[in-house]
Amino acid sequence: MVIKKIAVLLTCHNRKAKTLESLKSLYLNEVPSGYTFEVFLVDDGSTDGTAEAVKEEFPEVNIITGNGNLFWNQGMRLAWKTAANYNAYDFYLWLNDDTILDANGLNHLFDCYKEIISIDKKSSIITGACYFFSDEKKFSYGGRIEAGPVIPNGKLQKCKYINGNIVLIPKLIHEQLGNLSSDYTHGMGDYDYGLRAINKGFNCYTTKEYIANCPPNEGTPGWCNPELSLTKRWKQLHSPLGLNIKEYNTFRKKFWGQKWILFALKAYAKMISPKTYSKISN
Repeated sequence: MVIKKIAVLLTCHNRKAKTLESLKSLYLNEVPSGYTFEVFLVDDGSTDGTAEAVKEEFPEVNIITGNGNLFWNQGMRLAWKTAANYNAYDFYLWLNDDTILDANGLNHLFDCYKEIISIDKKSSIITGACYFFSDEKKFSYGGRIEAGPVIPNGKLQKCKYINGNIVLIPKLIHEQLGNLSSDYTHGMGDYDYGLRAINKGFNCYTTKEYIANCPPNEGTPGWCNPELSLTKRWKQLHSPLGLNIKEYNTFRKKFWGQKWILFALKAYAKMISPKTYSKISN
């Protein structure tokens, strides 16, 4: 039997406990028959001892040191580049360091992949549906369409947008698309990659079931939060951890053409007067 190799890609910054918990959930998973994986983790300037703790608990992890300014997209780009130069892999698996895999998560993910291959006869991207607990399991991250989240229903479902929490990228798609785009610092790289894949003729799917736990970011984003001052909203509008308006405009131009101007105007209107904009939108 030819063993297929998976490169698992993560990036982290000062979230030692979460990073260790995510890695633990990965290593506790039963690896699907015929597969093996190696982990590539970018430690982006952590000062909380993340790298040292990972080395002690998971010495097999390949740790790459970042400069402290990579954030998610650039950190994942570095992890991916390192892995691709290290060995030839059949799959690349994105994994957020705050995403905790269910015990059978990997098996379900690859079962979905095999089913998709049997139906489509071609490679596809699969994003894992993630949940959080309220009174019951509720969607947090995964696949989305224009109307909203694609809730797992026991069947394969296509999606247009992919959240990067846990995503399986086959070798062929990586060969066609390459790495995550260099256009983004933190956010939008995952959406960009899924849309680029669709434009190349590939499909994006979500898993049939929830496969991981990851609580969503709660509350109103700072750039349009009426509780913050205009000055703070302005800073958040341009921050890598906010909307990052310059990169947001780049994303919109790439996939929406001249309509990007409307999206930009809406963003500025929402930042300047979030309460008024909310009333108009409703």
